[in-house]
Amino acid sequence: MNKEEIIAILDDWNFWKKPLPTTFHRPFYEDAIKKKSQTDEIIILKGVRRSGKSTILLNHIHNLLDRGIAKEQILFVNLEDPRFAPYLGLDLLEKIKETYLYYLTPREKPHIILDEIQNIEGFEKWLLKEYELKRAHLYITGSNSKLLSREIGSALSGRYLDTTVYPLSFKEFLHFKKIEIATKLDLVHSRLEVSRLFEEYTRYGGFPKVVLTEDPENKSAELKSYFDSILLRDIVARYRLDQFSVLEKLAVILISQASNLTSINKLKNLLGVSHETIEKYFEYLQNAYIIFSIPKFDWSLKKQTVANKKIYTIDPGLSRRISFEVGKRQGDILENILFLELRRRHENIYYYKTKEGYEVDFLIKEGEKIVALIQVTLTLSEEKTRKRELRALKKAQMELGCQCPLIVLTMDRSQEMEGVRVTNAIEWLLEL
Repeated sequence: MNKEEIIAILDDWNFWKKPLPTTFHRPFYEDAIKKKSQTDEIIILKGVRRSGKSTILLNHIHNLLDRGIAKEQILFVNLEDPRFAPYLGLDLLEKIKETYLYYLTPREKPHIILDEIQNIEGFEKWLLKEYELKRAHLYITGSNSKLLSREIGSALSGRYLDTTVYPLSFKEFLHFKKIEIATKLDLVHSRLEVSRLFEEYTRYGGFPKVVLTEDPENKSAELKSYFDSILLRDIVARYRLDQFSVLEKLAVILISQASNLTSINKLKNLLGVSHETIEKYFEYLQNAYIIFSIPKFDWSLKKQTVANKKIYTIDPGLSRRISFEVGKRQGDILENILFLELRRRHENIYYYKTKEGYEVDFLIKEGEKIVALIQVTLTLSEEKTRKRELRALKKAQMELGCQCPLIVLTMDRSQEMEGVRVTNAIEWLLEL
């Protein structure tokens, strides 16, 4: 590509001669980027496609301009622009920077944002060179956890700070709906509206564009296009797969089993393919952030590895759109939503089974310490359910010898019950 072609593309994506668009703020991520960017390390935003990574960086551009950084010092490169597709490679990155410097002539060290960097094979070499020469402030986004971690871990170790971006939390969802709940009184005042919106959140999820789309049919179509795009662009194209139907069936089965246990052998038998194929495709789906798995907790790492995994999906709306009969499993949907919030707050999440077979939905560990045991259920109104959930927590606490909080997250009102903290799930999601 020549300079004229490149600058024409860059001009379409940058705001040197036009105003920045108005966007919704996501302070959790924007504050993290602002703080991390002060270190001068490479800033990485990773997460599922269409979760809002580019918009978050657009808001960071707003923050840079507020600090007095000139527009000409900021370069945004969309590496998924189809006009770049025939030329993706390290040479293209070099030509893009040369073109930018030639036309914009920034007076100070520029801020360079590279969106969907994993499209460039060997990108870490170019980043390392720019980092070592201190030629730019570098920001990158990516939609494949394995590719990013492998490339960056080996070449850029100690030179970057990363943040995982998820679709909107329920608190962010309310912000997009222009409702702010800061206190329990706010929630009491707006409880009916918040309940209605929580039902919408469980039905259509938290992908930003879907949230801002009004028509239900368009929401549904958008979610289906996300699913297809993730499979085709982030998995099939990247790994050069020739069994798309197997991948698609596996994805649908796993999404349909959200909040439940699964095993490779069970999946192998269902799909009639090899154990190796299931393991490989399972990993690809996790790499693309479409599903997550958590292990059974055991102090023995070997036992953790061989036990069945518990499956969750990236978004409740995607689950409803793609899977079968998920609408009948309200408890599983609630548990999946609460898992995603736990992922935002904690790194080490497990499930636990007592020696008598009672299951605890979540065990949270920080360092070598278990800090919480959590059950999820729609309601404790039935005595049978109440006894089952409380018994599992108490048995687990006794076996593990921990004095951590015992918590049940439910749609019931918050209260103490037999030494267990019963917390309303919406209040917990809103951090009240």
